[in-house]
Amino acid sequence: MVEQNTRLPARRLWPDPWSVGAVLIAAAVLMPIASVLWLALNPAENVWPHLLNTTLPRYLGNTGVLMAGVAGLSAAMGTGAAWMVAMYRFPLSRWLDWLLLLPLAIPAYVGAYALVDFLEYAGPVQTGLRGLMGWQSARDYWFPEIRSRGAAILVLSAALYPYVYLLARTAFREQSGGAYEVARALGAGPWGLFTRVGLPLARPAIAAGAAIVMMETVNDFGVVDYFAVQTLTAGIFSVWLESGNAGGAAQIAMVILAMILALVALEKVSRRNLRFHNIARHHRPLNPVRVTGAAGWAMTALCALPVGVGFVLPVGVLASHAFGAGGAWIDPGLLRALWNTLTVGGLAALGTVTAALFLVYGVRLTGRMLPKLLLPVTTIGYAAPGAVLGVGLLIPMAAADNALADAVEGALGVDIGLVMTGSAFAIIYAYGVRFFAIAQGAADAAMGRIAPSLPMAARSLGRSARGTLGAVYLPLIRPTVGTALLLVFVDCVKELPATLLLRPFNFNTLATRVYEKASLENLGDAAPAALLVSAVGLIAVAFLARANR
Repeated sequence: MVEQNTRLPARRLWPDPWSVGAVLIAAAVLMPIASVLWLALNPAENVWPHLLNTTLPRYLGNTGVLMAGVAGLSAAMGTGAAWMVAMYRFPLSRWLDWLLLLPLAIPAYVGAYALVDFLEYAGPVQTGLRGLMGWQSARDYWFPEIRSRGAAILVLSAALYPYVYLLARTAFREQSGGAYEVARALGAGPWGLFTRVGLPLARPAIAAGAAIVMMETVNDFGVVDYFAVQTLTAGIFSVWLESGNAGGAAQIAMVILAMILALVALEKVSRRNLRFHNIARHHRPLNPVRVTGAAGWAMTALCALPVGVGFVLPVGVLASHAFGAGGAWIDPGLLRALWNTLTVGGLAALGTVTAALFLVYGVRLTGRMLPKLLLPVTTIGYAAPGAVLGVGLLIPMAAADNALADAVEGALGVDIGLVMTGSAFAIIYAYGVRFFAIAQGAADAAMGRIAPSLPMAARSLGRSARGTLGAVYLPLIRPTVGTALLLVFVDCVKELPATLLLRPFNFNTLATRVYEKASLENLGDAAPAALLVSAVGLIAVAFLARANR
């Protein structure tokens, strides 16, 4: 009788390097979130009762109003513009189809500085009104308060509506023309087509876009700080940097995380029982209706309005300041900020995309349960605002830095200083965690499009796992990898809250230089850096428009 060999293969007993690497990458991405939770639950000084009785209700109220207002206005602008460019042909509609994406290139805080400069007492609007009407001072007339919560909602909506527009436009164009023909035959007019056919079918896409808008609204610091709106993100800066209470900042950060997770869960639950299918045997694309005359030009004006507020106005105001002060372009501080931005943004993009490729490939290669479970969780970093990541990174990293410096000095007698928090390492790490979801999603989608037979053939011909990645996967997904590198780099260039919290002393990026100069009401020196940030964003918008034609 032959004894049966019950020993498991070595691969089952010992984790392979790809599994270990995937788990370590996932742990590195999730560490700041876990750190925030630990700090919030174990503060050195429990200020939670004080926060509940004083500032937290105000922070929550302002954040809730801001999220609701920005989401509602962005959804209205994005959905309305998407419906018009998808369903109708009117003057300049083909140009507006991609011009409506341009506000994505302008960070919201840049739009805030431009709007205030344009509408303030010394700005061209009020100066022109006083000259036209003969008014002598502000007491002679009424003008809306510029630095207010309402203005913050307007600025954020003008910067963020393209998220809704892009998803809604795609949803409208993927709908069958047959449904609209039937609705017209039943007597539905333009408004009935929108409310009874188009809007219900596009609701999942609009809800997803509005959820992204609300996440970005919670993440914002530049706009709310400039307009003096006390939100939860502004509260983190206030409690930590002004009061010196890291535990209180972590507790506010935990509130933000809870709100974001509840928002994501609510958005998924709201779409759980909604299923829309194209039941026609032959899908008929939409046939846009041509609109001419006054109605056509009215549509042109409506679609051009958000582009004007979100892109033309900021760029025009900044250009007038930038080209009026030529010396600002060769300022050593601007050149250092540009170099720092290119360095940390490039390293963060390269490291993030490389780690995402390793993680996705490792999960697909090993098939082990733990990496599979961790893969979707790593996307939580994109939902976590930069200020939250700053809290979760700086405190444990500073403790590790001090411990390392003390150990090295005790062993070798050499003071190495703060290796991580004293350099740009913390910023690069935060960027990687914040935008890991972009790289991971791109890598997962690209590898999923490759037929399994190709890597199987390579392995059968003697290629190793690493050789298969280099010879099969990377050549086929190179365009997607390039796009992911670009998108992560652009987001790194625009990121402000995490950079403000984690940058070492006397270290500026373009985003922090814009913030510092504009906070001092020196828009002339801030304008060149702001235009450079916007120029980088325009490159990404151009690629995005090309990919969605």
